[in-house]
Amino acid sequence: MREGGAMQEIKDRAASLAGLALERDAIYLYDRLAALEKDPQRKAAFESIAASERRHAAIWEAKLISLGEHPPVAARPSWRVRQISILARIFGTRAVSDMVKALEGFEEEVYGAHTDVPEVHEIAKDEAKHAEIWRDLDVAHKTKGVGAHRAAVAETQAREPWHRSGGGGTLRASIFGISDGLVSNAALVFGIAGATTAGQGSFVVLAGVAGLLAGAFSMAAGEYVSMRSQTEVLERQIELERAELEAMPEEEEKEIAAIYHSRGFPDAEAAAIAKQLMADPKIALETLVREELGLDPEELGSPWGASIGSFLAFAVGAFIPLVPFILLTGGTALTVSIALTSLALFGVGAAVSLLTGRSALYSGARQLGIGAAAAAITYLVGSLIGVNV
Repeated sequence: MREGGAMQEIKDRAASLAGLALERDAIYLYDRLAALEKDPQRKAAFESIAASERRHAAIWEAKLISLGEHPPVAARPSWRVRQISILARIFGTRAVSDMVKALEGFEEEVYGAHTDVPEVHEIAKDEAKHAEIWRDLDVAHKTKGVGAHRAAVAETQAREPWHRSGGGGTLRASIFGISDGLVSNAALVFGIAGATTAGQGSFVVLAGVAGLLAGAFSMAAGEYVSMRSQTEVLERQIELERAELEAMPEEEEKEIAAIYHSRGFPDAEAAAIAKQLMADPKIALETLVREELGLDPEELGSPWGASIGSFLAFAVGAFIPLVPFILLTGGTALTVSIALTSLALFGVGAAVSLLTGRSALYSGARQLGIGAAAAAITYLVGSLIGVNV
């Protein structure tokens, strides 16, 4: 019994230290989000969550004291939290919303592994409230300046915010665009470097620049065509829905009533909601588009914006393995390029972890392994071919 009690005490101490570290990270993050936020509602929400996290930290400190452990001095926030804070300062708090939700999901996962610790149950109740706060913020963002009925529609789409697979917006597209450029041009540059002799660095530069421009233009063109085609299809569907609404308003009103009836509203109440929605054709159309087509008319995306963003992101990634060959010569250029590319690959992988919530070390090592394998294979092939110019 004594040995079992000692083991339980060790587990409780470890869980308490881990919980305290998580809560201190959350306090740091939400304090900074609140300081950066200009919108009063979002600022108040972040301050509320920060206050909640302080209560949680106090719970873990008390637990440690009860175990005879002095709570450690607050350490430097984790790498992930510091990076999210920096990105929020540069791009704004909305741009990092998915990252913060992923962090909340990670916190929930860690606590889920310690359900045998009584303190976790009390904290879990507050975490559920955090989910409600984030849901309300998402609803408020989607319904700003519109009617109450659209708010009701948006609310149904905002449940359990950190179990949703959000798109990640511009930051997500930028990270993966840089990753594409980095891996593809590194493979090309190292393949050419393996195929040429030490004095032919200019050929490597030429091939690298060509690869950068070809890849960036290809990405930009592909993104533009894809987004433009998708937008045109969606716009066409919206126009068809608008035509049906104008031609058959009674039928469309019945469809809206059926939507709300399927959600559990009584027939009379569903019919009343549908009638009120039909009083405003714009709101009625948005409701039908969202419910029947699963689209958000205001979030179809910009083909030009996506195209330019893809071009720049790919170019940034593709330039990294190339720049040492521009500034240096011979084996030094190759060595520096390998080192710089390796660091960049690991950094991009770690950046991906901000979106996925996984370990930065794991994500960075995985990206480094993938990029290194691609570069090594092309270098080997280039060496075997041995092109001389």
